[in-house]
Amino acid sequence: QVQLVESGGGLVQAGDSLRLSCATSGYTFRSYGMGWFRQAPGKEREFVAAITWNYATYYADSVKGRFTISRDNAKNTVYLQMNSLKPEDTAVYYCAKVRAMWTMTREPSGYDYWGQGTQVTVSS
Repeated sequence: QVQLVESGGGLVQAGDSLRLSCATSGYTFRSYGMGWFRQAPGKEREFVAAITWNYATYYADSVKGRFTISRDNAKNTVYLQMNSLKPEDTAVYYCAKVRAMWTMTREPSGYDYWGQGTQVTVSS
């Protein structure tokens, strides 16, 4: 079955960096786009970044220039490099698989499988 497992979260100070990883299995990874979302307490889940099957990338305005999404098709893994972290980046971060092959979306409804989430906490 399809599985997505995030890792790499933690507690850091403002200005620090973290790299999140999402290891996947159970489907043809190279054929699907992948996304990262986050959810802070009391807020809705929001789009952070996405990468298509052919390596095009998309970012939320709030993270553009600080975060970088990438993928390694040989390892079936997607990454989120987060630099210059801010307290407002504090959230649970989720990776997700786009529902349909060869498509891309920023909407959570367009994703069909999600990881369990990893906590990122940025102190000021």
